[in-house]
Amino acid sequence: MTREEIVAQVNALLAEEFEVDAATFTPDANVKETLNLDSLSLVDLVALVQQTYKVKIPVTELRSIQTFNNLYDYIESHLPNE
Repeated sequence: MTREEIVAQVNALLAEEFEVDAATFTPDANVKETLNLDSLSLVDLVALVQQTYKVKIPVTELRSIQTFNNLYDYIESHLPNE
């Protein structure tokens, strides 16, 4: 899966799940602010990523995922090898 595919798929998933316009997802935008996440919806985000990509995000790692770019990087670097 290419970086572009990850970005497109993640944006589509998040736009649908959190009912936010994907056009607002810029690489440097803050994920929590853009998606208006509280702690409960943050758990939904993690579950969605884990379910879709088979990528686990430990709570300790979650703190380092601030921007959409951080999220894309994390998924890209932790994808299971095909």
